[in-house]
Amino acid sequence: MPGVADTLSRLHDITGGFQKTLDQPGVTVQLVTSIGQPTVGMQATEPLWKRVPTHSDDGRPLSDFMMLIPRLREKPSRECARTVEALQFVLDQYRHVVVFAELNLPLNILWISLKPVPGMCLELATAIKLAVPEALLVAQKTSEWRP
Repeated sequence: MPGVADTLSRLHDITGGFQKTLDQPGVTVQLVTSIGQPTVGMQATEPLWKRVPTHSDDGRPLSDFMMLIPRLREKPSRECARTVEALQFVLDQYRHVVVFAELNLPLNILWISLKPVPGMCLELATAIKLAVPEALLVAQKTSEWRP
């Protein structure tokens, strides 16, 4: 399995660097394409809602969440690469539950779909927040929350 350095090297080779990526609207970095098979590749075709898996192989619905990483696309290439490296490291630790993860650099959005394991969305979001402190979990604000 390739290491983080290999992954970033392939990402750089594919995109010609992050700046080229930022110049192409709709281009995203796909960090994980399927369970246990981390890859990095460029996708600029279908909208996310058409590509993201909604059910596991056994037919169970998947859980998902979105995180915003403010000003990621404005960072210098090296900082951006460090952020992607940190994200890939966290996702590698959770490969047993992560089904799909995509970082949309033009929108600064990270989308993750995972197996429905109780508490896993919050655990993974927390792990990402620890690795990338500027990452923000996107959630609906409710005036009253009752357990």
